[in-house]
Amino acid sequence: MELIDYIDGLFIDLTSIPDYWITDRLNTAFKRHASMWYKEMKEIQCRRNWPWWRSQIIQKYSNGTWIWQKTLSFENDKYSVDKDPYGWCLRQSIILKAIDPQMNIQMRNHKLLTQIPGQLGHAVKC
Repeated sequence: MELIDYIDGLFIDLTSIPDYWITDRLNTAFKRHASMWYKEMKEIQCRRNWPWWRSQIIQKYSNGTWIWQKTLSFENDKYSVDKDPYGWCLRQSIILKAIDPQMNIQMRNHKLLTQIPGQLGHAVKC
């Protein structure tokens, strides 16, 4: 939902910006499955305005199945010493923010700590 907030901000800050300047470039913001989804939707729908795309993105990526998949992804990705700590924390934090944008930083940190098993997890928590 960060993308939606960012684009909404662009439209507020740059009131004269035409919709197509943003909507035609959405594909550069999407990766893998989302990119394929966008290309298919654009072929079917042609040129649509930002409010229409905004509602489609929310409908597609804010449903229960998507949130459940992201939750499983978070829970299954435990930290281990062979992983880059910064990359792992960043990835997990982004997933948590996507699942619950209203979650405060303390709760996010607590959830991250639950993903660190064993001695290291205990040492970090103390």
